Amino acid sequence: MKVYLVGMGLGNSATMTLAAREAITASPLLIGAPRLLEGYDGKTCLPLIAAKDIAAAIDSAERGPAAVLLSGDVGFYSGAKNLYPLLSQHEVETIPGISSLVYFCARLHIPWQDVFLVSAHGRSHNAPGAVQSHERTFVLTGGNYRVEDLCAQLTEWGLGHVTVHVGQRLSYPDEMIVTGTAAELAGRNFDSLAVVLAENPTPIHRPYSAPALPDSAFLRDKVPMTKEEIRALVLSKLHLLPHHTLWDVGAGTGSVSAEGALAVPEGRVFAVERKEEALALLERNKAALGLTNLHIIPGTAPEALTGLPTPDRVFLGGSSGNMEAILRCALSKNPQVRIVVTAVTLETVAEAVQCFARLGLSDTDMVQIAATRTRKAGSYHLMDAQNPVWILSGEAGAAEAVVPSPADPITL
Repeated sequence: MKVYLVGMGLGNSATMTLAAREAITASPLLIGAPRLLEGYDGKTCLPLIAAKDIAAAIDSAERGPAAVLLSGDVGFYSGAKNLYPLLSQHEVETIPGISSLVYFCARLHIPWQDVFLVSAHGRSHNAPGAVQSHERTFVLTGGNYRVEDLCAQLTEWGLGHVTVHVGQRLSYPDEMIVTGTAAELAGRNFDSLAVVLAENPTPIHRPYSAPALPDSAFLRDKVPMTKEEIRALVLSKLHLLPHHTLWDVGAGTGSVSAEGALAVPEGRVFAVERKEEALALLERNKAALGLTNLHIIPGTAPEALTGLPTPDRVFLGGSSGNMEAILRCALSKNPQVRIVVTAVTLETVAEAVQCFARLGLSDTDMVQIAATRTRKAGSYHLMDAQNPVWILSGEAGAAEAVVPSPADPITL
């Protein structure tokens, strides 16, 4: 049977293409959402939405052609994707339509070839992360995730300044387009089915593909800083993904925090530091690198960690004697968290090994690295050895979700 998959545009018949009208005229059987079937008297109309139900109706139809009416465009978060494999025994013709993306960008006089697309309508998504990491992001909202939810999240993430265009009832006489900052629109109410185009002039991106920035990229003064060679290996051991949440405990100047923020453009980094001088440098380094996804938390761990979002990864560069309590806090929030610890003294190495064993971390690894740099002395170059650093890493799986108490014996 001949089957048309018809993109109906935005709902107003003025946005329907001529090809769509001709396919509908040629089809005695129309299938689709109830609102798309309105006004087609004289046709057999079946109000169906699920792909399997639509395919079953077509398979049992006595005559065709049949036209499946789909809102927007058939290639833009459309039900056509699930219908293609179910209609393999039929002659399928696809009729594209005008999508909400194309229409909205045209109304805004904004080209859409470089827009990043996100659907938050009944799907798993990371819309705030997408806005954070792209200059322009188009978001389909709906269901339990509305425009005001997105704007509130953007404000919470430190992106309240981002320009947000909101469109609802697009193409209809009561169409409304509103523009403001995320912070300004977070308190307003919009239709459950609305679209957003967010413009972020300073998205997170790594300036070049090297695994670590040069030390000269950071302000340091007299605050300890994890050196470039060590940072590169720490980043490798953290196994960061773009959407991850990272805790950097004992952040110092924030060199690892900054590297982490660049590595998780769709995620967030929480830099915990208790020293005033270091906190000031953290703020300056954050501003210099434009890291809106780096959040500075003054205070001492583990107390400062309790209100933070669940971490995917934890880097511990300084614990002030609270290593086990800090790791227990991280594990209580995420029993599968990956942890990386650096140590410059044998005592800290021993403490880390004991903590990893006590807390049941698996896939553990320990690397010692000693970098040597050249130092110019007159017309000569001398080798200047840096302090050796141990890097310990490990993670807990679901089987290790129960954390032993400090009183339990340690087996090394």
